[in-house]
Amino acid sequence: MRLTTLLFGFILSLSVFSSNAGSGHDHDHEHSHSYTPVSQDKAQSNATEIVTALVTRNKLDKSWSSVNADSVNKITVQGNPEWKVVFVNKNIDDVKKQKLYVFLTLGGDYIAANFTGK
Repeated sequence: MRLTTLLFGFILSLSVFSSNAGSGHDHDHEHSHSYTPVSQDKAQSNATEIVTALVTRNKLDKSWSSVNADSVNKITVQGNPEWKVVFVNKNIDDVKKQKLYVFLTLGGDYIAANFTGK
């Protein structure tokens, strides 16, 4: 529960980190689609930077710093395409918190991170 609260607080504080931060994943896609889509590798790199930032700010356990992305996929949310990057950390005791989902715009900008994948 404490990690979820801390993670939520960190996500809200990311407004300086990204123009889309703090909007949660149930956000409206009113941003311009005039961006250049990033590659799957770049999306993975950007998501890894988000995880590193969460660890650095003590919002995630340090064991997350050595976890690589398990999958990187394009998904559609509310009719809009996004990147969904999944990290799996078997060192976390709570099975419900072993998967961290990081969502990015197709342009590679941070949208949200959570343990639910929604």
